[in-house]
Amino acid sequence: MNTSVPKRIHIIGSVGSGKTTLARTLSTRHDIPYYELDNVVWQRAEPDDIRRSEADRDRLLLGIIESERWIIEGAHLKWVSPSLQHADLIIFLNPSYATRVYRIITRFMKQRLGIEQAHYKPTFAMFRKMFQWNETFQREGKQQIQCTLAGYPGKVLIVNNDTQLKEQLELWNQNQHLPVRQQKRTS
Repeated sequence: MNTSVPKRIHIIGSVGSGKTTLARTLSTRHDIPYYELDNVVWQRAEPDDIRRSEADRDRLLLGIIESERWIIEGAHLKWVSPSLQHADLIIFLNPSYATRVYRIITRFMKQRLGIEQAHYKPTFAMFRKMFQWNETFQREGKQQIQCTLAGYPGKVLIVNNDTQLKEQLELWNQNQHLPVRQQKRTS
């Protein structure tokens, strides 16, 4: 059994699931570069971000996954199959709906107060969109992700709560990890 942190990790989940926080944590602890899929889709610019063409987006993603070590995080599913295929581990962060709502509200308040940075302007319109994305995930996205990840047996870790995540992080800190197993779908 491999007893080290995987070199190529893809983290997926809804808005407010903790993807960026986990990616930053793993990146810092294990010196693995991390990439946010939103920054692959969007070229950051003032006053407004510019959406990359699909060809540019895909080329940028392929450039990342050609690296020896990476952590990629995002809610995107349809165009990220190259990342899923090349990942040693796919982590599906699946906290409860209420947890995600709490995190969306908390993040927005911190961003509006300048305590936390954002790659986007934290407007009330964006705040509303996050709730819409969360609802769409709950209604459709979760099942789509689970169906897609069923095609990657042996390398999917589904994390439903902070306790599971803390246990996994502690094992990695001890230079071990739980055997990855396909888990049952969650409602």
